Amino acid sequence: MRIRGERRGARPGAARRVVVVGDVMTDVIVRERATFAPASDTPSSITIAPGGSAANQAVWLSRCGVEVHLVGVVGDDDLGRASRHALRAEGVTAHLVRVPDRQSGVVVSVVDELGQRSMLTDRGANLALTTARVPATLFRPGDHLHLSGYELLDDETRDAAIEILRRSERSGMSRSLDPCSAGPLARIGAEEFLSWTDGIDLCCANLDEGRVLTGEQDPEAVARRLGAHFGEVVLTLGPLGALWSKDGTPALILPAPRGVVVDTTGAGDAFTGTFLAAWLADSPAIDALTAGLAAAARAIATPGARPAR
Repeated sequence: MRIRGERRGARPGAARRVVVVGDVMTDVIVRERATFAPASDTPSSITIAPGGSAANQAVWLSRCGVEVHLVGVVGDDDLGRASRHALRAEGVTAHLVRVPDRQSGVVVSVVDELGQRSMLTDRGANLALTTARVPATLFRPGDHLHLSGYELLDDETRDAAIEILRRSERSGMSRSLDPCSAGPLARIGAEEFLSWTDGIDLCCANLDEGRVLTGEQDPEAVARRLGAHFGEVVLTLGPLGALWSKDGTPALILPAPRGVVVDTTGAGDAFTGTFLAAWLADSPAIDALTAGLAAAARAIATPGARPAR
């Protein structure tokens, strides 16, 4: 563990509420129980659960006692209604627009014997996000905007996401970002993505995403390069834990707690939502990292992104 100053410097004042913008999905989590049999049946355990990166992070924020408003788009279908009900049950105020011509988003998460998952994603109605579907009343000075990077990674939602970032900055909100996925980031290109997001207060990325955005491999080098674009940086390092950095200088690295790995789906969302809640409360970095890593450990111990309270 390496510490060069536990508390952050000055930043925008503590937010009264958090506005999360991004995907609302239904997760279909598949764990094979036998060798895959092409063109035949493979015994499996299948779990269907509410998900979506933004929705998951909103739930973890709410579980930490934060007032959360989630903006997203769902289909006018049973999946969308189930997502809305699940968010309401978690105390999240959901501003979900229903569109009749698209199915709600679905992701099929195939989990291997080590708990690692690969995803087949249909963003569905999420691709219908527009700035007109974000209530103007959610842009308030002193509040905080958290953007899911998926909105920047697809052509259909990119313009809306960029305008949301600009409007929140003009409104005097602090801002954070989750880049979300290394594969689409590589297709878009680091230079483009960083040009859209430069100056955001906090970037929460995993190491693969950070490597794509910087071209560096070593976590500390990744953090230094990202520090040129973001006020603070957090990198999740999988089983190695997480790193927090300010002004491009790594200040703290904590190992992940040991535990059973059942399904890594949503682990990053659990970390990000919980870390962000502590960050907004101006907790010391060591406390914010510890809380985020503990939440991620709870998430990976059960199937699905939102273990029972």
